[in-house]
Amino acid sequence: MTTLVVGGTGTVGSRVVAGLAKKGEKVLCLTRSEEKQKGLPAGVEARIGNLEDPPSLPAAFAGVDAVFLLNALSQTETKQGLAGVGAAKVAGAKRIVYLSVPMPKGSEHIPHFASKIPVEEAIKASGLSHAILRPNSFFQNDLWLKEAIVSHGIYPQPIGSKGMNRVDTGDIAEAAVTALTAEGHEGGFPVHGPDALTGEGAARVWGRHLGREVRYAGDDLDAWSEQARKGLPDWLVHDLRVMYQYFQDNGFAPSAEDFARQRELLPRPPRSFDEFVSETAAGWKS
Repeated sequence: MTTLVVGGTGTVGSRVVAGLAKKGEKVLCLTRSEEKQKGLPAGVEARIGNLEDPPSLPAAFAGVDAVFLLNALSQTETKQGLAGVGAAKVAGAKRIVYLSVPMPKGSEHIPHFASKIPVEEAIKASGLSHAILRPNSFFQNDLWLKEAIVSHGIYPQPIGSKGMNRVDTGDIAEAAVTALTAEGHEGGFPVHGPDALTGEGAARVWGRHLGREVRYAGDDLDAWSEQARKGLPDWLVHDLRVMYQYFQDNGFAPSAEDFARQRELLPRPPRSFDEFVSETAAGWKS
C-alpha cells in the first residue's frame, strides 16, 4: 500500500512517516519545498505540493492508496482540509485518516475546532474508508515555551485548573499508523494522555525535573493576550484565547468510553506528561 502523509515534516507527521517506514510501507511525504525533503528517512519519497495551491495536488496525490491528512492551525484550515479530501478522491485513494480534534458539545465555537467540521463532513460524504483522530492538546506544545520555563521560571500556558488529558505526539502517530495499516478501524477515535493536567500541575512537573522553581503564570487571559501579541499575529492570539477560555471553563478530559475506544488503536498505556518532561528537561539541562 502506498500512503501519502500530508504534513509529514511536522511534529506529528514526521512520526507518522517514520512509523509507516518502520513497518515496511511505501511512504510518500507531501512537502511544499525541495529543501524540506532532505530530512526525510531513507526510502521515503517526497511529493512537492501545497494544500493552498490545488493545481499542485493531482501530481502529488497520484497513485496513492491511503492519505494521512494534517493541516496546521491557520486562517485557511478549512480550505486546506477540503483541498486534501478532494485531491484524495480524485486520485482514487481508498482510505483517509484525518487529524482533527475532540469535539465535546459546546466547543464548536472555538475557531480551530470549527474549521475542522466542514472537513470532517466532506470526509464522511466522500465514500472513502476513513478514521478521524481526535487528540487532546500535545505535550510537545510546551517546547515553544522553553525560554519562559528555563530562563524565567514561568509556565505561561493558561490552561486553568479543571484539567486536560494532554497527549504525546508519539502516541498520536502510533494510533495513526494503526488506523492506516490495520483493517476495521472506522469512525472517530479519541487520543488522550493518562493524566488530567492543570496549569499549576504542569508547572510543578517542569520545576521538579529542572531542579528549580517554575511558577504557573495564572489564568488571566488579558495578561496572556498582551504578552502573546509580542510574538503572534492578532488573529492567532484571538483564536487561542477562545480555546484557552474553554479549557479554563470546562477542562478537556476523556470519558471511560473514550479510553476504551482509544485502546482499539493504542492498546498500550499512553505516555505520561512526567515521562515527556523528564526526557525534555534532561536535554535542556545538557
